[in-house]
Amino acid sequence: MPTAPLPLLDRCHHPLVRDLAWLLLAPDLVAMPWPGRPSRAALGLGDDGHLAAWLDDLEAWPEALEERVGDTLQGRMGLYHERLWQFLLDSAPGTELLAHNLRILRGKQTLGELDLLYRHPGQSEVTHLEVAIKYYLGLTEGPGAPDDQARWIGPGGADSLAGKREHLHRHQLRLTELPETRDALQALLGRCAAGADGARPVTRRLAMPGVLFYPWHARLPPPREAHPAHLRGHWLHWQAWRRYRHGLGTNTRGARLAKPHWLALPRPERLLPLGELEAQLAEHFREPASPVQLALWHAEMGWRRLFVVADDWPRQVPLPPRAAPGAADPDHSP
Repeated sequence: MPTAPLPLLDRCHHPLVRDLAWLLLAPDLVAMPWPGRPSRAALGLGDDGHLAAWLDDLEAWPEALEERVGDTLQGRMGLYHERLWQFLLDSAPGTELLAHNLRILRGKQTLGELDLLYRHPGQSEVTHLEVAIKYYLGLTEGPGAPDDQARWIGPGGADSLAGKREHLHRHQLRLTELPETRDALQALLGRCAAGADGARPVTRRLAMPGVLFYPWHARLPPPREAHPAHLRGHWLHWQAWRRYRHGLGTNTRGARLAKPHWLALPRPERLLPLGELEAQLAEHFREPASPVQLALWHAEMGWRRLFVVADDWPRQVPLPPRAAPGAADPDHSP
């Protein structure tokens, strides 16, 4: 299942700029009943030439991006992903970042946080954007029907697409309905946007890029709500690696992807010969080991994303989320 190249990515060399470009170009995993991410046009980067110039400027002067990312290069990928969005909304010509990680309190109790709040210059309307980046592997056997989102689990087996989807749908994207959130927004907008009415409804959006990895050894349909253009890869157990390798073209090269740089695929000059990569995998799986994500490239076959997992994977499968009684669908306003 080759991965199509993303336009404009090859011009970027700096790893942070490459990941930011990937963020702008990659589709979301799912199409939920909420408005999706801000479009490139809404960010003021809809024209390819304009976006290319913007990325070139970041390549030449990456210091502000590096400062925003900070120590998240050694932390969780979700934090790194959030910092990229903070920089994007703060730096893109079509948006103005108002706040990030806005904590909502009821007395001393924390009800949640709003990931990002932004507006378009010259407009008073505020948008609440929730962001998540996820990499899920599909199970041929597991909870529910073949297209159930609960069959798509993280490499560590701690979470599932179903669980993440329901948390976003039931909790994170509904925080702006709480009176405590309206009070917090009123206080914020009083400082950030003179004349704005903090009590008015806030547009809510969701950005959830990532990759769905299908089992190499069996057919599995996409999960419900999968975005038609979602990025795809394969996964296989270590014991199946040699059979998989025999199907690869001569002169295939590849690399192990290290967090948090699971976003943009590496540049071809950073790839290793397949034999050298296989030696690394053999050493890794000599004892019980964590899953490994690979990027493989061949001049004629193109790019492939692959997860190689231990032969006893998965060691755990999350329970499906409980059904919500009569939860209403959100407003579809753009």
